[in-house]
Amino acid sequence: MLDSKTIEIVKSTALVLKEHSAQIGKRFYELLFRKAPELNNIFNQTNQKRGVQQEALGYVVYAAGEYITNLDALTSVIRRITEKHRAIGVKPEQYPIVGETLLEAVKDVLGDAATDEIIEAWGKAYSFIADAFISIEKELYDETENQVGGWPDYRTFVVDKKEKETGEVTSFYLKPQDGQSIAKYKAGQYLTIKANIPGETYTHIRHYSLSDAPNSEHYRITVKREEASHDDPDGLVSNYLQEHVQVGDTLEFSAPAGDFIIATTEEPLVFISGGIGITPVLSMLNTVVKEQPDRQVTFIHATANSGTHAFKEQLLEMEKSHHNLKSVVCYSSPTAHDREARNFDFEGRIDLKWLQTVVPSKKADFYFCGSIPFMESIYRILTEWGIEQANIHYEAFSPLAMLGEE
Repeated sequence: MLDSKTIEIVKSTALVLKEHSAQIGKRFYELLFRKAPELNNIFNQTNQKRGVQQEALGYVVYAAGEYITNLDALTSVIRRITEKHRAIGVKPEQYPIVGETLLEAVKDVLGDAATDEIIEAWGKAYSFIADAFISIEKELYDETENQVGGWPDYRTFVVDKKEKETGEVTSFYLKPQDGQSIAKYKAGQYLTIKANIPGETYTHIRHYSLSDAPNSEHYRITVKREEASHDDPDGLVSNYLQEHVQVGDTLEFSAPAGDFIIATTEEPLVFISGGIGITPVLSMLNTVVKEQPDRQVTFIHATANSGTHAFKEQLLEMEKSHHNLKSVVCYSSPTAHDREARNFDFEGRIDLKWLQTVVPSKKADFYFCGSIPFMESIYRILTEWGIEQANIHYEAFSPLAMLGEE
């Protein structure tokens, strides 16, 4: 346990670290990759270039200091981070150099304001928090490896089928190369790929949501091709998968992970997806119609038009065969053909007034996924409507996204 003086110093200086979080995060990663360049292999380099990873670090440092005596208040944040740590293979022996480098970054940014007393207090706090993370991650590693079909670290999978969903979206069906059983997963979780791309110095880590209901034969991920450039190589892995990976090729994945899963209740469900954010909620939908066919479900999907609408036919067929499912389509830029065919329900962007016309009752569990701007908008709409926080669930394609945080 931490002594009272350490707690007092940490809590009183947490806001200062928050104010300088961007600089601290930037300096931290500069120092870390200089000291331990091999760690480039476990961080998303696109998030580094965009500054997203740095922002996430800054938030976590501040929040940990603010709630140092009540880490339970950060349960959802800690769970999300530890799931990602397990998925990318963060190990206990990596924590000391991270802590050492973090304190060095704080000292560099704050200068003389970071007194020896403050640095010592934050050093103790870091060790305390790191021990908590290591303990949770050990449980996750043990649970993952010891389950039926589970495995440690990364495992080789063969691409059994490659299927175009739209011009920019492709599904990959994966079977284990060793022919052994695969681990079960919960709808909404993701696989983590370690991509070894020819010509690249480091491996590239990406999380891809599992896009189908769990089964014992294969996994399915669905990938959208992103634009790639030297300065913002977000599409590096997605382009590699779509252009170069073919049926019969092998890829490495860690076992399924993630905390974006369906609550086991009987409340009506509302799924809201934007673009490629359809992948985890589609997995949830496919699972619910199999396991809870009497549960009321409203599935709202927003995309540009029919040309970008993945799984459109599947959703139409599901709605016909499941009387408790209502599927609603929103196009922000419908084509002339879309208007002529009347193959969508709403033109524009989702707002509260419209949402209230298609969702039967606010008494429901809401799950949504998409780009950060899309999810920020949906989050504001739901909170404006008065939906309880306990009924709001989301997944973000970023290191850490806490919607509604200033």
